[in-house]
Amino acid sequence: MAISRILVVDDSPTERFFISDLLVKNGYLVSMAENGEEGVAQAKQTLPDLIIMDVVMPGMNGFQATRALSKEDTTKNIPVILCTTKGQETDKVWGMRQGARAYLVKPVNPNDLLSQIKTLG
Repeated sequence: MAISRILVVDDSPTERFFISDLLVKNGYLVSMAENGEEGVAQAKQTLPDLIIMDVVMPGMNGFQATRALSKEDTTKNIPVILCTTKGQETDKVWGMRQGARAYLVKPVNPNDLLSQIKTLG
């Protein structure tokens, strides 16, 4: 499946801008959400091809949102890339157990992110 529509879920306006700007410049259609609850709701409604999810957010965090998406029939096949400052090995293992397909530590290397998207597509 070719990836064209990507949902970026991050509570930081700076991170949302950085990631969405990178993706748009590389030909992707981007939508954004500011927190986990909004991200899950938007994913169910718009069914993007890929979700880039922060972990540390107020309310529902990225681990919880990823778990919710992976358990929902309509969204369980949408790949999630966790993109976070939490760089411990235990965080990575936990994130993958929640249903993430990839885990990148901030600050994100743009080439690593684009490569990961191509791999999942």
